[in-house]
Amino acid sequence: MQFRYIAIEQSSGQERRGEVDAASKDLAIAALQRRGLVVMNVSEVGVQPAWMKKLSFFEERVKYKDIVILSRQISTLFLAQVPALRVFQLLAGETENVALRHRLETIAEDLRAGSTLASAMAKFPDVFTPFYTNMVRAGEESGNLSKTFEYLADYLDRTYELVTKTKKALVYPAFVIVVFASVMVLMLVIVIPKLSAIIVETGKELPIYTRIVIGASNFLINYGLFFAAVLAVGIFFAIRYGQSREGKEVYANLALQVPYVGDLYRKLYLSRICDNINTMVTSGVPMVRAVEISAEVVDNELYKQAMLTAAQDVRTGVALSGALGRSPLIPQVMVQMVRVGEETGEVGNILETLAKFYKREVDNAVDTLVGLIEPAMIVMLGLGVGGLLTSVLMPIYDITSSF
Repeated sequence: MQFRYIAIEQSSGQERRGEVDAASKDLAIAALQRRGLVVMNVSEVGVQPAWMKKLSFFEERVKYKDIVILSRQISTLFLAQVPALRVFQLLAGETENVALRHRLETIAEDLRAGSTLASAMAKFPDVFTPFYTNMVRAGEESGNLSKTFEYLADYLDRTYELVTKTKKALVYPAFVIVVFASVMVLMLVIVIPKLSAIIVETGKELPIYTRIVIGASNFLINYGLFFAAVLAVGIFFAIRYGQSREGKEVYANLALQVPYVGDLYRKLYLSRICDNINTMVTSGVPMVRAVEISAEVVDNELYKQAMLTAAQDVRTGVALSGALGRSPLIPQVMVQMVRVGEETGEVGNILETLAKFYKREVDNAVDTLVGLIEPAMIVMLGLGVGGLLTSVLMPIYDITSSF
């Protein structure tokens, strides 16, 4: 990458301007300092301002799937005894994703400069989460990076499969609901007004359900744009509220209260917690740190707070089972099994068993949910459209039959 700089020459005090080629801003500054320059300003050539980046919808991003594949590739290369620097140089050259390639190139440069792999990865938290970097740090300290990346690759594979399956189960009903709402709006705005004009001209008394449909149609025609604007503003503020601490807790609680879906989410979070802690502890991460990192990646504010509280308890000497047992979000079955694991010295195996158990539960729940949703949505769509048409066509039929 090219960086434009402004610097002062130490020997003469003269101002120098120019460009330097480096893999990162830090390396560019270090290169200029080695030339005897006091760096005043360094900026990447061709970089958009921050506000333009936020508005860009076409910026290439590093997807979770890319990280899954990358981790498996790193694991394979480490098992083949390829040096870390060479691993990231090879992967940077083979990666098609531009954003990921730049990050891998920067990591390779940092490794060449003497940085540890965990520190180099930690510069990119959008790609390598605290869970990921702590696992790598533990692998470096134990001298067993190949095994660590194997654990990471297996863990990310399991997580990707679980999350993808859960999302697919929720995408279908969301799509059907959007289609249903669109069909209803189009009928109320385009079809119903033409039919209602015929009915109203007769001057006959209309049934209550027909008056409701005609009223809804008139409302959408006269105030539809205003309603859409209010809805958009409401969604905007709902999203902003969801980014606050209070909003995250409220939405997290709502997600857990939805019938059946809430139970699905609970099992998903418990599976993630057990899998995270087991993977990190097996790799040599201390228990307190493993629980803290699990709190950050569980993706639910209520469970996050429960795990952070548990981490504080473990830090003060409380056993993991006792710390987890203080939260009503953690089922007693899980607490008892962890306690058995602590007594037998098999906490890792117990957590692995629990993770597999909850994953099976999530899989079964998703399959059942999909099986129930498909016919339910079809029935709902048919009843909605059929009821709408019936409420207008029945009065027309009564009018024609009276002649």
